[in-house]
Amino acid sequence: MYILGISAFYHDSAACLLNDGEIIAAAQEERFTRKKHDSRFPHHAIQYCLKEAGITASQIDNVVFYEKPFVKFERLLETYLAFAPKGFASFAKAMPLWIKDKLFQKSALIKEFRLTLDKNINWQERLLFSEHHLSHAASAFYPSPFMTAAVLTLDGVGEWTTTSLAIGKGSNLKVVKEIHFPHSLGLLYSAFTYYTGFKVNSGEYKVMGLAPYGEPRYADLICEKLITIANDGSFQLDMSYFSYATGLTMTNKKFNALFGGPPRASETKITQREMDLAASVQKVTEDILIQLGKNIAKENGIKNLCLAGGVALNCVANGILLREKIFDNIWIQPAAGDAGGALGAALSTWYLHHNKKRIISSERDSMKGSYLGPEYSDSEIKAELETCGAVYKKLTKDELIAETVAALVDEKAVGWMQGRMEFGPRALGGRSIIADPRSSVMQKQLNLKVKYRESFRPFAPSVLHEDTNEWFEHDKDSPYMLFVAEVQKNKRRVMTAEEDSLFGIDKLNVARSLVPAITHVDYSARIQTVHSDTNPLYHAVISKFKEKTGCPLVVNTSFNVRGEPIICSPTDAFKCFMGTELDVLTIGNYLLLKEEQNTALKKNYEKSYELD
Repeated sequence: MYILGISAFYHDSAACLLNDGEIIAAAQEERFTRKKHDSRFPHHAIQYCLKEAGITASQIDNVVFYEKPFVKFERLLETYLAFAPKGFASFAKAMPLWIKDKLFQKSALIKEFRLTLDKNINWQERLLFSEHHLSHAASAFYPSPFMTAAVLTLDGVGEWTTTSLAIGKGSNLKVVKEIHFPHSLGLLYSAFTYYTGFKVNSGEYKVMGLAPYGEPRYADLICEKLITIANDGSFQLDMSYFSYATGLTMTNKKFNALFGGPPRASETKITQREMDLAASVQKVTEDILIQLGKNIAKENGIKNLCLAGGVALNCVANGILLREKIFDNIWIQPAAGDAGGALGAALSTWYLHHNKKRIISSERDSMKGSYLGPEYSDSEIKAELETCGAVYKKLTKDELIAETVAALVDEKAVGWMQGRMEFGPRALGGRSIIADPRSSVMQKQLNLKVKYRESFRPFAPSVLHEDTNEWFEHDKDSPYMLFVAEVQKNKRRVMTAEEDSLFGIDKLNVARSLVPAITHVDYSARIQTVHSDTNPLYHAVISKFKEKTGCPLVVNTSFNVRGEPIICSPTDAFKCFMGTELDVLTIGNYLLLKEEQNTALKKNYEKSYELD
């Protein structure tokens, strides 16, 4: 039985295909359209899923949408009535869109299926709707390695729910508690994202990265004025400080007055105030997550926890929750945001609608390392490189590994496109930029010369699973880069008194460990543990790097530039390679060196990035 799950029309649309409960393929639409956070119907992602499975549209038994649009419309309408006439401006702006596209979304979806898949199929008979937070919960529980688990989902808002607790046992999954809009931890974090000058729904991770440069001096003020937190971790926001329920901005003048001025304008200088605000909302988020976790464990006595929803991508909070040892095990859906809703919708249909038995495999989970996207054959790669005008050489696997490691040791930045593309927001060694973590200048160089992004942004390490605990204070698996841990004390540099006294962004230029390129200013790192069974080639490269240097880890950042989705195809990879200061590119068995490429092409691609 084939089940196609879809998320769309808000942000990060995606498609996922199951065959008898097994995840066959999953991908975000943005990777194909090259429009970051693309919310449109996932035409390309669906076509990819069918191609990967080798089936036609007629073989799809169910198509499942990840939420219930009419219930979401009900929330919009009731919110307006509750705040009227205050919310008329946003209501008037939203209403034409809802009436045109979303209120009648069922018929709109059927129309898209007819256009994209097969116009002769009665899609109404095959179409089902999940519920937003049930989709999140299903995406976390069903692929997890646990037969029984508590499942906590936190995001901005679904239909009504912003936070939910579900209990999963075998094939059964039931939501037992909810917190409803407008009270939302995700929207509180997004309010500070907006206020500190970053883009809502995409800049939250920048706030998380900025937090260690500041002090949580506003945390008490947030808890005193903005949010009331109960003993069980549930919470309520004082909506007099926020505009997101009724207005066209996240915060209002009362919020501005509380924190001493208007929001930072985008792209202007980041000051200590923004750093302290980031540290403060991060601290509040961590404290709430810990309180929720403690209450869940106390009330239910369950030792396994699964997490999903956009807030579950806050890997700093996840790491703190793990270190609290409230639960024996924590598993987080790698595509924790709305894209993962496509997966959860399909899984909930398989287990809850069709009542199928759940069997736990002997593997760590059923996500296949999250390598669920397209893979390109050597002939396909060669054809695209020829079309691009690339200069390349084809190597054996052993030669490719040796050349890549030699480039890393020589402090070169390597574009690494191998195997299937990752599902979710993290590059995990399929579509990555990799580099030597021992370099004291690599963090700044990658940010400014390759990624073209803010210099304060940290980079993550990919570390051999078997060497993790030797280098990091972390004794659990972290294959999806969703936990932050501290670098082991014996790998750290002792700070001088002068270095220790540095404040804010001045901390950035101080090497803090033997691997400064991945060590954040608080000695932390966002870890990806690499396994030989899920990504043997990536594991082999890091193993060879360890053999050469004694260091079992590499810098790993996503293969893209700021404002662009992670690359998908060889053409995407070549464009990014030529438009940035990457030194080396590997795609399949092909190796490309920057100095061998046509300089005219380089100028054209650099110009295209400037225009972007």
